[in-house]
Amino acid sequence: MINHPLSISIISWFYIAAGITGIAYHSTEFNIHDPFAGELLLSLFVRLLAIIGGAFTLRGANWARWLLLVWIVYHVYLSFFHTFSSGTMHSVLLVITFYVLFRPKVSEYFREEKK
Repeated sequence: MINHPLSISIISWFYIAAGITGIAYHSTEFNIHDPFAGELLLSLFVRLLAIIGGAFTLRGANWARWLLLVWIVYHVYLSFFHTFSSGTMHSVLLVITFYVLFRPKVSEYFREEKK
């Protein structure tokens, strides 16, 4: 069992929950007669990336914390095409994610060899 900082557990589970919630929300858009219509598959894939990033961040995979950072940067970009509050919220989440995942003590955890 890997002992990781509490902040890693919180941020990882947040992204896992966000991915699951997003998949549940967007799966209602699925049309059996035209399953590849619109951007549904891309949207579901992006939500799946949040789940993968969160799960592997819990396991201490360094690439996964970068995936989560890229994921939230992408959402900041997308949210500025929507409402100001959405852009602000995602920007705050970006700052929190960066702070939690890239502090020196946490970075040391990601450099440790996992067994």
